[in-house]
Amino acid sequence: MSTELASRGRPKAARPARGPGATPRRAFSPGLLFALPFLVLFVLFMLWPLAQGAWMSLTDTSLAARDPSFIGVDNYAEALGDAEMWRTMWHTVWFTLVSTVPLVVVALGMALLVYTGLPGQWVWRLAFFAPYLLPVGVIGLLWGWLYQPDLGLYNHLLRAVGLDGYAWLSDESVALYAIVIATLWWTVGFNFLLFLAALQAVPDHLYEAAALDGAGAWRRLWHVTLPQLRRVIGVVTVLQILASLKVFDQVYLLTKGGPDGSTRPVVEYLYDMGFTGYRLGYASAIAYVFFALIVLASAVQFVALRRREK
Repeated sequence: MSTELASRGRPKAARPARGPGATPRRAFSPGLLFALPFLVLFVLFMLWPLAQGAWMSLTDTSLAARDPSFIGVDNYAEALGDAEMWRTMWHTVWFTLVSTVPLVVVALGMALLVYTGLPGQWVWRLAFFAPYLLPVGVIGLLWGWLYQPDLGLYNHLLRAVGLDGYAWLSDESVALYAIVIATLWWTVGFNFLLFLAALQAVPDHLYEAAALDGAGAWRRLWHVTLPQLRRVIGVVTVLQILASLKVFDQVYLLTKGGPDGSTRPVVEYLYDMGFTGYRLGYASAIAYVFFALIVLASAVQFVALRRREK
């Protein structure tokens, strides 16, 4: 009781009064002003197109009709029952499976070669990364000529050693793999750059400790380098899977989905439905079905990566 009375009798400390030069409290964070340009662009070029596409997928919007009508989920029902859409979806998945492994493994091997101290490192770095800087139109012209059945370089080399040439882009059994090879040459430089940056961040004392313990080059690679790159390998693999799922440009330029639709990815199919078949609403529904599958695949990959880290 006495303690309570004593505490009540104590005068409360007065808050310091704000002087004339004191800075007033701000009602909002100044960081919002710096983020505002990005937020505006994000809404205009990301959220608004997504919302517009979602609404369009619920209508019968067409380039040939001016007044679209609301049809609900009819486009989605048609897309889920479209055999050609699932066929192109399988082509996309197969291209992803075939291309992801070499694009990760070859890029890692290239980074290790440069990191180990090849003479003239800047030449190798430029040679490995330069193809990634080329536009897709150049890639289409270059590899279209290399794969040409009669005058192409690859068939010329095969005939020089006594082998028969291939119809690289018109044979269903090899056309998709020919596109994978062209994609590997074109885009592996980006993954190479990521791996090289990760290798340069590995602490040197780990290699020194392993060398003192008598570990050779292969043991240092297996027990030091690869464990340190585990997270980077996972991130690069996820990014490469997402990039391969969106394949379109090089396929359209080299084969236009042929022969007989054997290389046609789902992005090309929705492009054809929207801009050749004039069915923008149906193409939007296909795009959102594909988007949902990509989100599901990404979620599974991230969950798997977290479990491996734990």
